[in-house]
Amino acid sequence: MKYLITGGAGYIGSTICSALKDAGHTPIILDSLVTGREEFTKGYTFYKSDIADSAAVEKVFKDHPDIQATIHCAALIVVPESVSMPYDYYKHNVSKSIEFFNTLQRLNHGRVVFSSSASLYDIVPGFMVTEEAPLKASSPYARTKLMMEMVLKDFCAAYKMKGIALRYFNPIGADPQMRSGIHVKNPSHVLGKLVDTAQGKQSVFEITGTHFPTRDGTGIRDYVHVWDLARAHVNAVTQFDQVFERAGSPVSNYLVINLGTGRGVTVRELVTAFEKIYGQTINKKETGPRPGDVAGSYTNADTAKRLLGWHADLSIEQGISDALKWGELRENILKFE
Repeated sequence: MKYLITGGAGYIGSTICSALKDAGHTPIILDSLVTGREEFTKGYTFYKSDIADSAAVEKVFKDHPDIQATIHCAALIVVPESVSMPYDYYKHNVSKSIEFFNTLQRLNHGRVVFSSSASLYDIVPGFMVTEEAPLKASSPYARTKLMMEMVLKDFCAAYKMKGIALRYFNPIGADPQMRSGIHVKNPSHVLGKLVDTAQGKQSVFEITGTHFPTRDGTGIRDYVHVWDLARAHVNAVTQFDQVFERAGSPVSNYLVINLGTGRGVTVRELVTAFEKIYGQTINKKETGPRPGDVAGSYTNADTAKRLLGWHADLSIEQGISDALKWGELRENILKFE
């Protein structure tokens, strides 16, 4: 089967493409390469275009009318950057997605799996959230994801569309076969910074925020291997109708599913695990939280198991090991200016 992946040249999108290909399917990539990497598109049918370019999207579906569903990953994703550049985030993540969804519904290709985010959730006692937990999007990035969920839900109610919003927790690692991984020169997420520190690309790792109300004061997260995330997307699109049947065929034609391990790990605990896998300590210091940082959360993973038949298989240690391996290979695969 064919599936369209927007942002398929990015970190998560490229891993989804590999997982789909390994499962015997044909990914079609649509990516503007604003942040994606052309190296990740090799061997795939690739359209370099903006999701808001309706003529370009129409050409994709004219060329491939047998596309079964769309996985919409294209977005800007850096929380602190969204605080300083909100216009770019609302433009790229919200405005362009609205145009893209409108094109999909007009072309009667309304089956959508949307890359959403656990950053939508409010802080709850114990930090474990379900899909029904209260929402409090606390950064422009998180608000763009919440807005797009609202838009997709409204489109599903008004038009002949069906949507599944997958709320990611914290992706780590790389494709275990090293076909893709973190694709930016200076990663902003915690494991990427740990790898850069270990490899001497930055002098010290900063533990940002040590006074959160967690067991050790650092933020708590649900670190899920990116390959496990990719497998969840394969299940979502290949079992699309069955997922809705398992959910009782909601009249809204819209579902929300959390993707995580079901285990909470603090930043300090992640650093300890990293140093154990790496085999030595790294330079680190404690600082205040970055703009948009929150105490965090982890998920109850029951809904993903019930609706997608999915659970996370790979450990944090595997994610760290794959990230370190990819960090050694990355500059030979990706050509940074």
